[in-house]
Amino acid sequence: MTSALENLETQLEMFIENVRQIRIIVSDFQPQGQNVLNQKINSLVTGLQEIDKLRPLVQDVYVPFEVFFDYIDQDKNPQLYTKDCVEKALAKNEEVKGKIESLKKFKANLLLELYKTFPTEMNNYRAYRKDSI
Repeated sequence: MTSALENLETQLEMFIENVRQIRIIVSDFQPQGQNVLNQKINSLVTGLQEIDKLRPLVQDVYVPFEVFFDYIDQDKNPQLYTKDCVEKALAKNEEVKGKIESLKKFKANLLLELYKTFPTEMNNYRAYRKDSI
């Protein structure tokens, strides 16, 4: 799988380089450069065919739509998506840890107040909990 992705990456880089070279040739077109332009266009077509051949090998790769719409379309590095996901997960983790700590404190305070108010019942409850474990 990795070799297929690396091969696709190489083919895409070569395709992009061909497009860049065609742009240079066309921007300063000279009639004597027609043959070179034709060769570059043919290599462009060949490159697209090679990329198409790799399609079945990478068809099962999942790329979230957010990468396309929120990153690539806005000229951001798609690798920032992973960084942003990790940062969001860390922030959510801290939030959940805070809630857990709050609930632990609430439980401790609740048990303390219940012991103060209902000492007999709480001792019975504690004995029941010890027996059931």
